[in-house]
Amino acid sequence: MSGAEQTMTDGLDLPALERFFADHVPGFGGRLTAGLMQGGRSNLTYWLTDGHARWVLRRPPLGGLTPSAHDMRREYRVVSALANSDVPVARAVALGTDPQGVQFSVVGYVDGIVIRTQEQLNVLPARDIKRSGYALVDVLAQLHAIDPGAVGLSDFGRVEGYLARQVRRWHDQWGQVATRPLADIDILHSRLAETCPPEAGAAIVHGDLRIDNAILDPEDAASVRAVIDWEMATLGDPLADLGLHLVYRDPAFAPVLAGSAASTSPRLPAPDDLAQHYGTRTGRNLDRLPFYLALGYFKIATIAEGIHARYLAGQTLGDGFETVGQAVPPLAAAGLRALRA
Repeated sequence: MSGAEQTMTDGLDLPALERFFADHVPGFGGRLTAGLMQGGRSNLTYWLTDGHARWVLRRPPLGGLTPSAHDMRREYRVVSALANSDVPVARAVALGTDPQGVQFSVVGYVDGIVIRTQEQLNVLPARDIKRSGYALVDVLAQLHAIDPGAVGLSDFGRVEGYLARQVRRWHDQWGQVATRPLADIDILHSRLAETCPPEAGAAIVHGDLRIDNAILDPEDAASVRAVIDWEMATLGDPLADLGLHLVYRDPAFAPVLAGSAASTSPRLPAPDDLAQHYGTRTGRNLDRLPFYLALGYFKIATIAEGIHARYLAGQTLGDGFETVGQAVPPLAAAGLRALRA
């Protein structure tokens, strides 16, 4: 998994991890070198190597204020279930708990490129940038076409009432992480609760798909080698997945990833074009898309506020967290605009 890497092991107990690998990872060489992989703003991601093989470890943030959003077991389970599906994922290796009781997951290292910034995206030819945008929507359509029961995920979530639970859940999360009063969040929550429709369908949803949560082939940016960061995955309404993916196209999201998020680039396909592509691929009715967009803005504003709260508490690792809080008010305002549409 390509990305900015540094030899920082805060949050890891390497001696305990070596003992775990000796017991659970066949062929392990006995000693680990590790480092933090930059880019993520929620769970912590590290590269690991014994000098021969490479792995990636994920664990919750140091100050986990929203525990339900950092469930390593769920993330590991869905990656394992999708191993032989049309959706590309990393190879599941092991799930464990460190001496402090913190759960972590280990997957195989996937060689490829992760495009996090607009500067990295702009290296690609315009045609490849467009193709990569549509390729992500194709992967989303492939994910939503999978029968959960066929991959052992029939009990992975409860679809009935999913949208109403999402509205309640993110409102509850806001109450846990809020660092300031924000009237637009309160209004957005009320209007989402008042206008919540029945679910448009049932599917495995990723819950966080954007271009930097995919590993792309260095020779062909329209070829997705692996979809990563499955911490929000569940069974739910597939249009909520689409709505969130389109929200990430909004420049209001840029401060969450230090001001230059690749997903906000105007060189990617326009949100309307991506929605039409998804509708053509899946045959789903998109008449209620404004609600799903507003829900996506509500969710991301709340997640960004949680990251901002951890930053203020000194519980973040890596760079770029100082801008995250700036995104919250414009994201909430954009959610209200989406509902008015």
